[in-house]
Amino acid sequence: MTLRQRKFIGMVAIVAFLIVYCLIAMAIGGMVAVGLPMPLEIGFFVIAGIAWLPVVMMIIRWMSRPA
Repeated sequence: MTLRQRKFIGMVAIVAFLIVYCLIAMAIGGMVAVGLPMPLEIGFFVIAGIAWLPVVMMIIRWMSRPA
């Protein structure tokens, strides 16, 4: 697989993952975090906002491997 093909597949995978992840995080946040004291609610959304990074970093690492 060429570098160009991997980058295209990786880009599509990142966009699809982020769309699904954001929807799931918002749904869980709406059920769990809303109504909690403000520091806990903010903490949930901070953790949810950072938790997607390891997955995307793995995809980017795979995309940038030499051909």
